[in-house]
Amino acid sequence: MRELDLESVVPTLQAGGVIAYPTEAVWGLGCDPANEAAVLKLLALKQRPIEKGMILVAADPAQLDGWVRLDALADDRRLAVLESWPGANTWIVPAGDRAPRWITGEHTGIAVRVSAHPLVQALCTAWGGPLVSTSANLAGAPPARSREQLDPALLSLLDGLLDGATGGLAQPTRIRIAATGQVLRD
Repeated sequence: MRELDLESVVPTLQAGGVIAYPTEAVWGLGCDPANEAAVLKLLALKQRPIEKGMILVAADPAQLDGWVRLDALADDRRLAVLESWPGANTWIVPAGDRAPRWITGEHTGIAVRVSAHPLVQALCTAWGGPLVSTSANLAGAPPARSREQLDPALLSLLDGLLDGATGGLAQPTRIRIAATGQVLRD
């Protein structure tokens, strides 16, 4: 597994690579959401069923254009979502035309977040769009809160790692339904 920086991570992602990187509370796995083979590889590594769908993380709301339909939300709900970003707020938003089934799973929406984490923002900016973001652990195992807690067996299967510190949150980000504000994960 290669140590990456913001310069070397882009070609790794362009080649369909799966990477580990720190997020707001835990370490995450990421890849190009438009690359079906990369997403399927990530799902296989994590042992996560495709039906569950994936979270996308972005540096700014414009990176989510086409992936989600913020315009499908009532004005007050769209404003609530936009005012919460950047920040540790993940929202389920109606899927847009660019959202394939390997991202939405069995759902009509996508979980998305515009992160305030400096490294996640820099990563998405360098990449030029959103990335898949799921916890860096096997399905059902506890998430890694530090690099030292990353599963060595999982690490050996990755294409690279972008080192840094998590944002220090005690729990992974809250997930809410954008249309209603209902909390799915607190």
